[in-house]
Amino acid sequence: MTSFTATPADGSAWVTGASSGIGKALALELAGEGFTVYATARSKEALDELAGQSTALRGRIIATPGDVTDTEAMAAIVERIGADGNGLALAVFNAGVYLPVHGETLKVEDFDKTFAVNLSGVVNGLVPAIERMKARGRGQIAIVSSVTGYGGMPTSAAYGATKAALINMAESLKFDLDKFGVRIQVVNPGFVDTPATADNAFEMPALVQPETAAKRIARGLKSGSFEITFPRRFTYVLKALQFLPYPAYFWLMNAATGWKKRPLETR
Repeated sequence: MTSFTATPADGSAWVTGASSGIGKALALELAGEGFTVYATARSKEALDELAGQSTALRGRIIATPGDVTDTEAMAAIVERIGADGNGLALAVFNAGVYLPVHGETLKVEDFDKTFAVNLSGVVNGLVPAIERMKARGRGQIAIVSSVTGYGGMPTSAAYGATKAALINMAESLKFDLDKFGVRIQVVNPGFVDTPATADNAFEMPALVQPETAAKRIARGLKSGSFEITFPRRFTYVLKALQFLPYPAYFWLMNAATGWKKRPLETR
């Protein structure tokens, strides 16, 4: 079956985590292409401000507040989009949190919150979106993961675990979604200058701005690629590291981040 690529003529777009960072920039980028974009995040005020920024664009942004951890709320948003205009053509599941995890000060709640937002939060929107698209016989889905899903990195025990799960989820679902015309992609950015990365305790090479990331994602949505990853000069190196034996991998990660020299956390 030919891969479906959503256009504004096919229906609306839905972007979660749209109040800041990549999600905000992508909502504006898609509205600039002519999409009606339903923007979801918890802050109604931030979404109303975002919608106001779209008034001069070809498309528009509709503030659609909601908490991705609320299963019923996500289903209601999909129902609303499906009932409006031409229905749901494109869904980008971008909402996520990054809580640094240190092995010497582990907290169960950090894992619980990260899993609830980054993993279950995607599933809560993904399931009703797929059902709606399956009924239409077409649709496009992009799940925003991260290169931290390729392999373990300092402070990413919770965050990286969810991103690895999202990559596996997208890969697994592709086998079935291809059969009924729903295209799925996974987005694996390198480091992007967002509130989620602001507190990283190590140098972030090849850091890109949210607007650049949004343009790369928008371009990738139109491509035939399953994975959208950038900047490749950095992300491909991280992917290649997974072929190394573990002693070499851990040595290189320690050397690159300077992590072995950092003092232990005490709080």
